[in-house]
Order: sequence, then C-alpha cells, then structure tokens
Amino acid sequence: MKKFVNDPANVLAEALRGIEAAHPGLRVDAENRVILRAEPTRAGKVALVSGGGSGHEPMHGGFVGRGMLDAAAAGEVFTSPTPDQVLAATQAVDSGAGVLHIVKNYTGDVLNFEMAAELAAGEGVQVESVVVADDVAVTDSTWTAGRRGTGTTVILEKVVGALAEEGADLAAVAALARRVSEAGRSMGVALTSCTVPAAGRPTFELPDDEMEVGVGIHGEPGRSRVKLASAHEIAKLMVDPIVHDFDEAVGPAIVLLSGLGGTPLIEQYLLYGEIAPLLAEAGVDVQRVLIGDYITSLDMAGASLTVVKADDEMIRLWDAPVVTPGLRWGA
Repeated sequence: MKKFVNDPANVLAEALRGIEAAHPGLRVDAENRVILRAEPTRAGKVALVSGGGSGHEPMHGGFVGRGMLDAAAAGEVFTSPTPDQVLAATQAVDSGAGVLHIVKNYTGDVLNFEMAAELAAGEGVQVESVVVADDVAVTDSTWTAGRRGTGTTVILEKVVGALAEEGADLAAVAALARRVSEAGRSMGVALTSCTVPAAGRPTFELPDDEMEVGVGIHGEPGRSRVKLASAHEIAKLMVDPIVHDFDEAVGPAIVLLSGLGGTPLIEQYLLYGEIAPLLAEAGVDVQRVLIGDYITSLDMAGASLTVVKADDEMIRLWDAPVVTPGLRWGA
C-alpha cells in the first residue's frame, strides 16, 4: 500500500490537523473531531450540521462555510461519527434558531444522529432531521434499511445552506431539505476498489476487465458486476436507472457528476459528454451541472451521477454565493 500516511490509526486526527493549518476560515475541535466555521453562528440563523465517515472528502468538511454547513462531524474512515461527536457539533453551532441535521441513509449514521438529536433536545436545542436516501442501485444492503444516501446530499447542503443563510426559520429549512431529498436520484459505477488505510489492501477484488455497476461509496456491491464497457455504454448504465425511477417526467434538474477519488477530471468530462445527450433524450432539462470530486470513496476509480428534479426556488438558491474554505466551489 502506497499512501501518504504515518500511522494508519492516526489518519483522521492528522488530516484534521492539516485542515486546520490550511484553512483559517475553519475551526477544528480536535477532541470531538468536528469541523466548524471559524466565526460563531449569527443570532437567528438556523444551523446546518452533517457528517459521516471520513474517506469521502470533500464531503462533508469541505462544505463547511458561509452558504453551506455550519459544522461537520468526522467519523473514522467509513465509520459513522458517534452521538457525542454529533451532539458536540450541534451544541457548538446552535444560536437559538434551531439546528438541521443532514444525514445520509446508513444505519450507523441514522441511529447516531437520532440519539444526538434526542440528547440535544433534552438540553433545549430544537433539532430537525432529514435523511437522504437517493441511490437507485439497491433497496436494502448490509449498510442500510432502504436506499443508500449519496450525491443528493451535496446538492441539498448547497441549496438548503443558502436558504438558512437568508434567515429562513427551521420549519422552512427542513421542508426544503425534504423536498430536495425526495427529488434526488443517484447511480454509481466503479472501475477499481478503494483501499482503506487501516486495512492496507483493496476492499474488494475487481478484475481489470470488469466493473461494478451500482457500487456504494464504501465499496458495497451494487446491481451487477459486468465486463468493462465504453464510456458511452457506462453512461447508459448510469442514466437509465435514474430516469426510469422517477414517477413522472423530470423536467428542470440540477445534475452532479462526481468522481469517486481515482478518476481524472478529463475522464469525468468525457463521461458527462456521453451523459448529457442521454439526459436530454429522456426529458431532463439540465439547468445547472457540477463536475468534479465532491463525494468520493478514497482512491476508487469510478463516478457517481445524481439528478435532482429542481423547482425555481432550488435553482435560485443554487446560484447564491457560497464561501467554503475547504473547497473551491464551482457551478
């Protein structure tokens, strides 16, 4: 295993130290492993808290900043943050207007965020939660009850973060979050496995002439393992399940194509060149598109496509300014 590490057991702690050193606009609570905005939450603003296992960077710590998240709890690699971590994040950013928890649908994340919300409520903090479950590849897996949460989380954090920044109350922020969550569908394809530093070997074996269709962001199996195909064929394998999963025509949409950590940007754009006409043929009117590494799986070669059926408010909020010190945001 060739990686920039000292001790595999200390990867997260040392990465957080690097984040704090690199970005003065962020503050790191090293004890609780929480990334926060450097400035306190202003009075009257609903705070947004998310988090999950590390290894998906820039998700979620890279999205902490004005116009997006107020805090992100960082679990160990591919491991949910603990209730105490989420509680610490919630308490740190609450300014009296309440806190929205944004949770990807993985069993540990859901249970730990639920427990943290209960503990916070016991201390007088008003908490609402939204669970993102957008992966059309599977209904259930060993990691979830229901669909896994993936790329819609990125779009949700951007859109809902903008509304919270405008001063909307907790009920309005939570309602929009649920609308975005329900409007999103995602599908991923892996060309290689990833390697968790503590394991020191690939999570699963994938021959050079095969690919995993519907892979999860932790390397969970998807719909099928098939022979390696052309970019045009891969695009169809990603687009068709998404558009067929919507109950009605999609129409206007926000689209995200994220690399999974080991795919060069030139290949991501090549793939989107195949995806775009397929979306158009299916009646998807792409209003905004984002391409790059936004939700990854360590060093996995592959890509994940997300389509969110978007109304005028979502488009407006997508275009709102954002300052995330840990990420150069593009639209």
